[in-house]
Amino acid sequence: MKIVGKRDYNVYRGRKPCWFDLHRRFLPNNHVFRKNIKAFRKGEQERDGPPPCLTPGQVWHRVKDLPKVTESGVLPIDGHGEWHNWTKRSIFWDLPYWKDNLLRHNLDVMHIEKNFFDNIFNTVMNVSGKTKDNEKARKDLALYCRRPDLELKSLVNGKMLKPKANYSLTTIEAKLVCSWIKDLKMPDGYSSNLARCADVDKGRVHGMKSHDCHVFMECLLPIAFSSLPKPVLNPLIEVSHFFKDLCSATLKEDDLCRIKDNIPIILCKLGRIFPPSFFDSMEHLPIHLPYEASLGGPVQYRWMYPFERFMGISKRSVKNKARVEGSICAAYLHRETTYFCSRYFNHFMLSTTSNRNEMVNEKENLPPMLSVFNQPGRQSGKELVKWLIDEQHNSAHVHVLINCTEVKLYLE
Repeated sequence: MKIVGKRDYNVYRGRKPCWFDLHRRFLPNNHVFRKNIKAFRKGEQERDGPPPCLTPGQVWHRVKDLPKVTESGVLPIDGHGEWHNWTKRSIFWDLPYWKDNLLRHNLDVMHIEKNFFDNIFNTVMNVSGKTKDNEKARKDLALYCRRPDLELKSLVNGKMLKPKANYSLTTIEAKLVCSWIKDLKMPDGYSSNLARCADVDKGRVHGMKSHDCHVFMECLLPIAFSSLPKPVLNPLIEVSHFFKDLCSATLKEDDLCRIKDNIPIILCKLGRIFPPSFFDSMEHLPIHLPYEASLGGPVQYRWMYPFERFMGISKRSVKNKARVEGSICAAYLHRETTYFCSRYFNHFMLSTTSNRNEMVNEKENLPPMLSVFNQPGRQSGKELVKWLIDEQHNSAHVHVLINCTEVKLYLE
Protein backbone atom coordinates (compact mmCIF):
# COMPACT_ATOMS: atom_id res chain seq x y z
CA MET A 1 0.00 0.00 0.00
CA LYS A 2 0.98 3.62 -0.46
CA ILE A 3 0.06 6.43 1.92
CA VAL A 4 -1.00 9.58 0.09
CA GLY A 5 -1.88 13.05 1.24
CA LYS A 6 0.68 15.84 1.30
CA ARG A 7 0.10 18.66 3.77
CA ASP A 8 3.56 20.08 4.37
CA TYR A 9 4.08 23.82 4.04
CA ASN A 10 6.91 26.32 3.91
CA VAL A 11 7.59 28.32 7.04
CA TYR A 12 7.39 32.05 6.40
CA ARG A 13 10.82 33.16 7.62
CA GLY A 14 12.83 30.01 7.06
CA ARG A 15 11.29 29.43 3.60
CA LYS A 16 11.81 25.69 3.88
CA PRO A 17 9.33 22.79 3.85
CA CYS A 18 7.98 22.08 7.30
CA TRP A 19 6.12 19.08 8.75
CA PHE A 20 5.24 20.70 12.06
CA ASP A 21 1.86 19.70 13.53
CA LEU A 22 1.19 17.14 10.80
CA HIS A 23 1.28 14.12 13.10
CA ARG A 24 -1.83 14.70 15.17
CA ARG A 25 -3.91 13.24 12.35
CA PHE A 26 -2.28 9.85 13.02
CA LEU A 27 -3.49 9.85 16.63
CA PRO A 28 -6.65 8.08 17.83
CA ASN A 29 -9.81 10.14 17.40
CA ASN A 30 -10.28 10.61 21.14
CA HIS A 31 -6.70 11.61 21.93
CA VAL A 32 -6.30 14.75 24.01
CA PHE A 33 -3.67 16.22 21.66
CA ARG A 34 -6.23 16.58 18.88
CA LYS A 35 -8.17 19.28 20.72
CA ASN A 36 -5.17 21.13 22.11
CA ILE A 37 -5.12 24.67 20.66
CA LYS A 38 -2.16 25.99 22.66
CA ALA A 39 0.67 23.46 22.49
CA PHE A 40 0.73 23.08 18.69
CA ARG A 41 -0.41 25.51 16.00
CA LYS A 42 -2.23 28.18 17.91
CA GLY A 43 -5.99 28.10 17.71
CA GLU A 44 -6.18 24.94 15.57
CA GLN A 45 -7.65 21.55 16.32
CA GLU A 46 -7.07 18.38 14.34
CA ARG A 47 -10.20 16.67 13.05
CA ASP A 48 -8.80 14.83 10.02
CA GLY A 49 -7.83 11.20 10.10
CA PRO A 50 -4.67 9.66 8.68
CA PRO A 51 -4.27 9.71 4.89
CA PRO A 52 -5.69 6.73 3.02
CA CYS A 53 -3.53 3.76 2.08
CA LEU A 54 -3.72 2.91 -1.61
CA THR A 55 -3.27 -0.59 -2.94
CA PRO A 56 -0.84 -1.15 -5.83
CA GLY A 57 -3.79 -1.41 -8.20
CA GLN A 58 -5.15 1.96 -7.10
CA VAL A 59 -1.74 3.58 -7.51
CA TRP A 60 -1.38 2.10 -10.99
CA HIS A 61 -4.82 3.44 -11.92
CA ARG A 62 -3.64 6.94 -10.98
CA VAL A 63 -0.26 6.91 -12.73
CA LYS A 64 -0.88 4.78 -15.81
CA ASP A 65 -1.81 7.77 -17.99
CA LEU A 66 0.99 10.05 -16.77
CA PRO A 67 3.93 10.71 -19.11
CA LYS A 68 7.38 9.25 -18.57
CA VAL A 69 10.43 11.48 -18.43
CA THR A 70 12.13 9.38 -21.09
CA GLU A 71 9.29 10.12 -23.50
CA SER A 72 8.36 13.76 -23.04
CA GLY A 73 10.79 15.17 -20.48
CA VAL A 74 9.70 17.03 -17.36
CA LEU A 75 6.34 18.65 -18.09
CA PRO A 76 3.83 20.22 -15.68
CA ILE A 77 0.78 18.06 -15.01
CA ASP A 78 -2.66 19.56 -14.45
CA GLY A 79 -3.74 19.56 -10.82
CA HIS A 80 -0.26 19.11 -9.37
CA GLY A 81 -0.17 20.40 -5.80
CA GLU A 82 -3.96 20.71 -5.65
CA TRP A 83 -5.49 17.24 -5.78
CA HIS A 84 -2.41 15.13 -6.54
CA ASN A 85 1.40 15.24 -6.28
CA TRP A 86 2.42 13.13 -9.24
CA THR A 87 5.07 14.56 -11.55
CA LYS A 88 5.71 11.57 -13.83
CA ARG A 89 5.26 7.84 -14.26
CA SER A 90 8.29 5.93 -13.11
CA ILE A 91 9.94 3.52 -15.52
CA PHE A 92 9.69 0.86 -12.82
CA TRP A 93 6.02 0.50 -13.69
CA ASP A 94 7.18 -1.16 -16.92
CA LEU A 95 8.34 -4.13 -14.87
CA PRO A 96 5.70 -6.89 -14.90
CA TYR A 97 5.84 -7.48 -11.13
CA TRP A 98 5.83 -3.81 -10.06
CA LYS A 99 2.03 -3.63 -9.85
CA ASP A 100 2.03 -6.41 -7.24
CA ASN A 101 4.98 -5.16 -5.20
CA LEU A 102 3.80 -3.90 -1.79
CA LEU A 103 7.11 -2.29 -0.82
CA ARG A 104 8.10 -0.41 -3.96
CA HIS A 105 10.12 2.41 -2.39
CA ASN A 106 12.10 1.42 0.68
CA LEU A 107 12.92 4.16 3.19
CA ASP A 108 16.54 4.00 4.33
CA VAL A 109 16.59 3.75 8.12
CA MET A 110 20.30 4.58 8.27
CA HIS A 111 19.99 8.07 6.78
CA ILE A 112 16.69 8.80 8.54
CA GLU A 113 18.18 7.93 11.92
CA LYS A 114 21.35 9.92 11.23
CA ASN A 115 19.52 13.06 10.08
CA PHE A 116 17.06 12.80 12.96
CA PHE A 117 19.95 12.51 15.40
CA ASP A 118 21.83 15.41 13.80
CA ASN A 119 18.82 17.69 14.21
CA ILE A 120 18.38 16.70 17.85
CA PHE A 121 22.07 16.85 18.73
CA ASN A 122 22.82 20.14 16.99
CA THR A 123 19.73 21.80 18.46
CA VAL A 124 20.31 20.59 22.01
CA MET A 125 24.03 21.38 21.87
CA ASN A 126 23.20 24.73 20.22
CA VAL A 127 25.76 24.28 17.44
CA SER A 128 26.16 27.53 15.56
CA GLY A 129 25.10 27.25 11.92
CA LYS A 130 23.56 23.79 12.38
CA THR A 131 20.96 24.27 15.09
CA LYS A 132 17.30 24.39 14.13
CA ASP A 133 16.73 27.02 16.80
CA ASN A 134 18.04 30.14 15.07
CA GLU A 135 16.65 33.66 14.79
CA LYS A 136 14.40 32.85 11.84
CA ALA A 137 13.04 29.84 13.70
CA ARG A 138 12.07 32.04 16.64
CA LYS A 139 10.28 34.45 14.30
CA ASP A 140 8.34 31.57 12.76
CA LEU A 141 7.62 30.32 16.26
CA ALA A 142 5.83 33.57 17.05
CA LEU A 143 3.71 33.18 13.89
CA TYR A 144 2.62 29.58 14.30
CA CYS A 145 2.79 28.81 18.02
CA ARG A 146 1.75 30.31 21.33
CA ARG A 147 5.00 30.26 23.29
CA PRO A 148 5.69 33.81 24.48
CA ASP A 149 8.63 32.71 26.64
CA LEU A 150 10.59 31.71 23.50
CA GLU A 151 9.78 34.68 21.29
CA LEU A 152 12.46 37.23 20.45
CA LYS A 153 12.66 40.23 22.76
CA SER A 154 13.44 43.75 21.53
CA LEU A 155 16.20 45.55 23.42
CA VAL A 156 16.70 49.26 23.93
CA ASN A 157 19.61 49.40 21.48
CA GLY A 158 17.44 47.96 18.70
CA LYS A 159 18.86 44.45 18.81
CA MET A 160 16.88 41.27 19.38
CA LEU A 161 17.42 38.98 22.36
CA LYS A 162 16.83 35.26 21.89
CA PRO A 163 15.73 33.76 25.23
CA LYS A 164 17.35 30.50 26.20
CA ALA A 165 15.14 27.49 25.55
CA ASN A 166 14.77 24.63 28.00
CA TYR A 167 15.74 22.14 25.27
CA SER A 168 19.23 23.59 24.74
CA LEU A 169 22.28 23.17 26.94
CA THR A 170 24.43 25.95 28.29
CA THR A 171 28.05 26.30 27.23
CA ILE A 172 29.26 24.68 30.44
CA GLU A 173 26.85 21.75 30.05
CA ALA A 174 27.88 21.26 26.41
CA LYS A 175 31.54 21.11 27.46
CA LEU A 176 30.67 18.54 30.12
CA VAL A 177 28.99 16.39 27.46
CA CYS A 178 32.09 16.65 25.26
CA SER A 179 34.31 15.78 28.21
CA TRP A 180 32.15 12.73 28.93
CA ILE A 181 32.42 11.63 25.28
CA LYS A 182 36.18 12.21 25.40
CA ASP A 183 36.58 9.79 28.32
CA LEU A 184 34.05 7.26 27.03
CA LYS A 185 35.28 3.69 26.57
CA MET A 186 33.30 1.32 24.36
CA PRO A 187 33.69 -2.46 23.90
CA ASP A 188 36.07 -3.59 21.19
CA GLY A 189 34.33 -3.53 17.81
CA TYR A 190 31.15 -1.93 19.16
CA SER A 191 31.76 1.51 17.66
CA SER A 192 34.53 3.74 16.43
CA ASN A 193 36.57 5.98 18.69
CA LEU A 194 34.09 8.70 19.61
CA ALA A 195 36.75 10.56 21.59
CA ARG A 196 38.28 11.82 18.35
CA CYS A 197 35.03 13.69 17.57
CA ALA A 198 34.80 15.64 20.83
CA ASP A 199 36.29 19.12 21.19
CA VAL A 200 36.11 19.93 24.89
CA ASP A 201 37.47 23.47 24.59
CA LYS A 202 34.80 24.57 22.10
CA GLY A 203 32.06 22.28 23.39
CA ARG A 204 31.44 20.79 19.95
CA VAL A 205 31.30 17.30 18.46
CA HIS A 206 32.25 16.93 14.81
CA GLY A 207 33.08 14.22 12.31
CA MET A 208 30.60 11.60 13.51
CA LYS A 209 29.90 8.92 10.93
CA SER A 210 26.54 7.27 10.32
CA HIS A 211 27.28 4.35 12.62
CA ASP A 212 28.51 6.71 15.34
CA CYS A 213 25.16 8.49 15.18
CA HIS A 214 23.43 5.09 15.27
CA VAL A 215 25.24 4.10 18.48
CA PHE A 216 24.78 7.52 20.08
CA MET A 217 21.09 7.68 19.20
CA GLU A 218 20.18 4.29 20.62
CA CYS A 219 22.56 3.96 23.59
CA LEU A 220 24.22 7.20 24.64
CA LEU A 221 21.65 9.93 24.04
CA PRO A 222 19.65 9.39 27.28
CA ILE A 223 22.87 9.58 29.30
CA ALA A 224 24.48 12.49 27.46
CA PHE A 225 21.42 14.74 27.79
CA SER A 226 20.39 13.67 31.28
CA SER A 227 20.79 17.26 32.50
CA LEU A 228 17.78 18.38 30.44
CA PRO A 229 14.43 18.86 32.19
CA LYS A 230 12.28 15.75 32.40
CA PRO A 231 9.56 17.06 30.03
CA VAL A 232 12.26 17.48 27.37
CA LEU A 233 14.38 14.43 28.17
CA ASN A 234 11.57 11.87 28.26
CA PRO A 235 10.45 12.35 24.61
CA LEU A 236 14.09 12.13 23.50
CA ILE A 237 14.46 8.86 25.40
CA GLU A 238 11.30 7.58 23.71
CA VAL A 239 12.77 8.44 20.30
CA SER A 240 15.92 6.55 21.26
CA HIS A 241 13.88 3.50 22.29
CA PHE A 242 11.84 3.70 19.08
CA PHE A 243 14.90 3.37 16.85
CA LYS A 244 16.39 0.73 19.12
CA ASP A 245 13.24 -1.39 18.89
CA LEU A 246 12.97 -0.80 15.15
CA CYS A 247 16.58 -1.88 14.54
CA SER A 248 16.26 -5.10 16.51
CA ALA A 249 17.52 -8.25 14.83
CA THR A 250 14.17 -9.92 15.53
CA LEU A 251 10.88 -8.09 15.06
CA LYS A 252 7.65 -9.31 16.59
CA GLU A 253 4.26 -8.35 15.26
CA ASP A 254 3.09 -7.11 18.66
CA ASP A 255 6.17 -4.90 19.00
CA LEU A 256 5.62 -3.40 15.55
CA CYS A 257 2.02 -2.58 16.42
CA ARG A 258 3.17 -0.99 19.65
CA ILE A 259 5.84 1.25 18.11
CA LYS A 260 3.46 2.11 15.26
CA ASP A 261 0.96 3.42 17.80
CA ASN A 262 3.65 5.17 19.87
CA ILE A 263 5.56 7.09 17.19
CA PRO A 264 2.76 9.64 16.45
CA ILE A 265 2.52 10.40 20.16
CA ILE A 266 6.30 10.77 20.43
CA LEU A 267 6.44 13.18 17.49
CA CYS A 268 3.57 15.20 18.96
CA LYS A 269 5.47 15.44 22.25
CA LEU A 270 8.47 16.75 20.33
CA GLY A 271 6.17 19.22 18.58
CA ARG A 272 5.26 20.70 21.95
CA ILE A 273 8.95 21.32 22.70
CA PHE A 274 10.89 22.24 19.56
CA PRO A 275 10.16 25.08 17.10
CA PRO A 276 8.39 24.41 13.77
CA SER A 277 11.62 24.65 11.76
CA PHE A 278 12.91 21.58 13.60
CA PHE A 279 10.45 19.34 11.76
CA ASP A 280 11.71 18.64 8.26
CA SER A 281 10.95 15.52 6.24
CA MET A 282 13.30 13.37 8.33
CA GLU A 283 11.22 13.98 11.45
CA HIS A 284 8.10 12.88 9.57
CA LEU A 285 9.37 9.69 7.91
CA PRO A 286 9.55 7.61 11.15
CA ILE A 287 5.74 7.54 10.99
CA HIS A 288 6.01 5.11 8.05
CA LEU A 289 8.95 2.98 9.23
CA PRO A 290 6.96 0.45 11.34
CA TYR A 291 4.63 -0.24 8.41
CA GLU A 292 7.56 -0.85 6.09
CA ALA A 293 9.18 -3.10 8.69
CA SER A 294 6.01 -5.19 8.80
CA LEU A 295 6.33 -5.69 5.03
CA GLY A 296 10.08 -5.95 4.54
CA GLY A 297 11.20 -7.47 7.82
CA PRO A 298 14.21 -6.39 9.91
CA VAL A 299 15.95 -3.27 8.72
CA GLN A 300 19.37 -4.96 8.66
CA TYR A 301 18.50 -6.40 5.25
CA ARG A 302 17.29 -3.09 3.81
CA TRP A 303 19.42 -0.24 5.12
CA MET A 304 22.47 1.27 3.47
CA TYR A 305 25.27 0.24 5.82
CA PRO A 306 26.60 -2.70 3.73
CA PHE A 307 26.41 -0.67 0.52
CA GLU A 308 28.11 2.36 2.04
CA ARG A 309 30.81 0.10 3.47
CA PHE A 310 31.35 -1.55 0.10
CA MET A 311 31.58 1.83 -1.64
CA GLY A 312 34.13 2.99 0.92
CA ILE A 313 36.26 -0.11 0.34
CA SER A 314 36.02 0.40 -3.42
CA LYS A 315 37.08 4.05 -3.20
CA ARG A 316 40.06 3.22 -1.01
CA SER A 317 41.19 0.54 -3.47
CA VAL A 318 41.77 3.07 -6.27
CA LYS A 319 45.47 3.30 -7.07
CA ASN A 320 45.39 4.75 -10.57
CA LYS A 321 43.38 7.97 -10.58
CA ALA A 322 43.36 7.98 -14.38
CA ARG A 323 41.60 4.57 -14.47
CA VAL A 324 39.25 4.63 -11.51
CA GLU A 325 36.84 1.95 -12.72
CA GLY A 326 39.66 -0.36 -13.74
CA SER A 327 41.35 -0.02 -10.36
CA ILE A 328 38.12 -0.86 -8.55
CA CYS A 329 37.49 -3.90 -10.77
CA ALA A 330 41.06 -5.17 -10.38
CA ALA A 331 40.98 -4.76 -6.60
CA TYR A 332 37.59 -6.46 -6.38
CA LEU A 333 38.80 -9.40 -8.49
CA HIS A 334 41.93 -9.72 -6.36
CA ARG A 335 39.86 -9.60 -3.17
CA GLU A 336 37.44 -12.26 -4.39
CA THR A 337 40.29 -14.50 -5.53
CA THR A 338 41.98 -14.21 -2.16
CA TYR A 339 38.71 -14.99 -0.40
CA PHE A 340 38.22 -18.07 -2.59
CA CYS A 341 41.70 -19.33 -1.79
CA SER A 342 41.20 -18.73 1.92
CA ARG A 343 38.08 -20.89 1.88
CA TYR A 344 39.41 -23.85 -0.09
CA PHE A 345 43.10 -23.75 0.86
CA ASN A 346 42.72 -22.81 4.50
CA HIS A 347 45.34 -25.26 5.80
CA PHE A 348 48.06 -23.82 3.58
CA MET A 349 47.56 -20.16 4.52
CA LEU A 350 48.94 -18.20 7.44
CA SER A 351 45.64 -16.39 8.13
CA THR A 352 42.23 -16.38 6.50
CA THR A 353 40.22 -13.41 5.28
CA SER A 354 36.88 -14.86 6.37
CA ASN A 355 37.31 -14.42 10.13
CA ARG A 356 35.51 -11.10 10.51
CA ASN A 357 34.66 -10.29 14.12
CA GLU A 358 36.66 -13.31 15.26
CA MET A 359 39.62 -13.03 17.60
CA VAL A 360 42.73 -14.56 16.06
CA ASN A 361 45.26 -15.49 18.70
CA GLU A 362 48.66 -15.38 17.04
CA LYS A 363 50.51 -16.40 20.19
CA GLU A 364 51.55 -19.96 20.84
CA ASN A 365 49.14 -22.19 22.69
CA LEU A 366 49.55 -21.78 26.41
CA PRO A 367 48.90 -24.55 28.92
CA PRO A 368 45.38 -24.50 30.38
CA MET A 369 44.94 -22.20 33.36
CA LEU A 370 42.05 -21.29 35.60
CA SER A 371 38.84 -20.65 33.68
CA VAL A 372 38.72 -17.00 34.71
CA PHE A 373 42.03 -16.41 32.88
CA ASN A 374 41.45 -18.78 29.97
CA GLN A 375 39.19 -16.44 27.96
CA PRO A 376 39.61 -15.54 24.26
CA GLY A 377 40.69 -11.98 23.68
CA ARG A 378 43.56 -9.65 23.05
CA GLN A 379 45.21 -6.80 24.87
CA SER A 380 44.06 -3.24 24.30
CA GLY A 381 46.59 -0.45 24.16
CA LYS A 382 50.16 -0.37 25.38
CA GLU A 383 51.28 -2.88 28.00
CA LEU A 384 51.96 -1.26 31.38
CA VAL A 385 53.39 -2.49 34.68
CA LYS A 386 51.59 -1.42 37.83
CA TRP A 387 52.29 -2.35 41.44
CA LEU A 388 49.21 -2.98 43.53
CA ILE A 389 48.83 -2.02 47.15
CA ASP A 390 47.60 -4.62 49.62
CA GLU A 391 43.99 -3.46 49.45
CA GLN A 392 43.91 -3.65 45.64
CA HIS A 393 45.66 -7.02 45.66
CA ASN A 394 43.15 -8.49 48.11
CA SER A 395 40.23 -7.09 46.11
CA ALA A 396 41.55 -8.63 42.88
CA HIS A 397 42.17 -11.93 44.69
CA VAL A 398 38.58 -12.08 45.95
CA HIS A 399 37.24 -11.18 42.49
CA VAL A 400 39.16 -14.06 40.90
CA LEU A 401 37.96 -16.54 43.51
CA ILE A 402 34.32 -15.50 43.19
CA ASN A 403 34.30 -15.69 39.37
CA CYS A 404 36.36 -18.89 39.01
CA THR A 405 34.47 -22.08 38.17
CA GLU A 406 36.99 -24.31 39.91
CA VAL A 407 36.40 -22.56 43.26
CA LYS A 408 32.59 -22.74 43.19
CA LEU A 409 32.71 -26.29 44.54
CA TYR A 410 34.40 -25.08 47.72
CA LEU A 411 32.18 -22.01 48.07
CA GLU A 412 29.09 -24.19 48.24
